[in-house]
Amino acid sequence: MKIIPAIDIIDGKCVRLSKGDYDTKKIYNENPVEVAKEFEDFGIQYLHLVDLDGAKAKKIINQKVIENIAKNTNLIIDFGGGIRSEEDLQKAFDSGAKKVTLGSIAVVNPEMCLAWLEKFGAEKLILGADCLDRKIKTSGWLENSETDVVDFIKEYQKKGFREVVCTDISKDGMLQGPSTALYQEIIENSTIELIASGGISNIEDVQKMKEIGCAGTIIGKAIYEGRISLEDLRSTILDFWFIKVNT
Repeated sequence: MKIIPAIDIIDGKCVRLSKGDYDTKKIYNENPVEVAKEFEDFGIQYLHLVDLDGAKAKKIINQKVIENIAKNTNLIIDFGGGIRSEEDLQKAFDSGAKKVTLGSIAVVNPEMCLAWLEKFGAEKLILGADCLDRKIKTSGWLENSETDVVDFIKEYQKKGFREVVCTDISKDGMLQGPSTALYQEIIENSTIELIASGGISNIEDVQKMKEIGCAGTIIGKAIYEGRISLEDLRSTILDFWFIKVNT
């Protein structure tokens, strides 16, 4: 299972929110590149990078942050936030993102989303499924829909997506544990690779996500608040690798 730390960006700075509420913004570092380099120093290979300004504005705002992290690390970056045009999608790839997460566009313009899937391929695009009370939310979690998250994921898997990042917004940034039952339901009802996001509070939560069959786990506030150390993550990555090569 991939261990994927998250960096969320507002005004070029590394921040975290609680339940997606922009009014709860807490700045953890003025320099996201420093944070990314520290992740890499501890053996981490992946990074989930979110442009929160872009998500609200419906276009990429913090392009320079992608470029600077890509230039200064070898992290495999998946980027999300505000991708509503092919120009912005290409901009994200040109800036150094290896993958891009498509969330809002899959809800508001599924035809365009599927056209991009056809053009860029499932190896470069991840479905974003952010939900509250099982209903998909869009535009930085500011806009509602009536679409059930499991139905949404199953439908897009049929259309060719191979990976999904699913965030239960009620858990996000709360450090009270992930939405395990929801993730189990997704895994039981699809064959898509599930990356769990939201609520991870300790290393046991990470191990639980591996046990239920997640392909990856995104970890944010637990790192920044010191609930999970980077040394813990390094040890867990090594443990997962050891289990993999011996099974």
